[in-house]
Amino acid sequence: MIKLYSTGCPKCKVLETKLNQKNVEYEVCMDMDEMTARGVKSAPTLDVNGAILDFANAVKWVNTR
Repeated sequence: MIKLYSTGCPKCKVLETKLNQKNVEYEVCMDMDEMTARGVKSAPTLDVNGAILDFANAVKWVNTR
């Protein structure tokens, strides 16, 4: 399960575009309460099977697909 925690900011849109280009299936979460509960402190953040990746690491992960 892959979940993109997003606020809709420009960096969030960049990561979403990269995920779409690689045909990665994911769910978008824009619920700030859920982000806080999961310990997400900035957006975009990618949750890959429980591993929380910040923007830079998420881009690296997507690029390996």
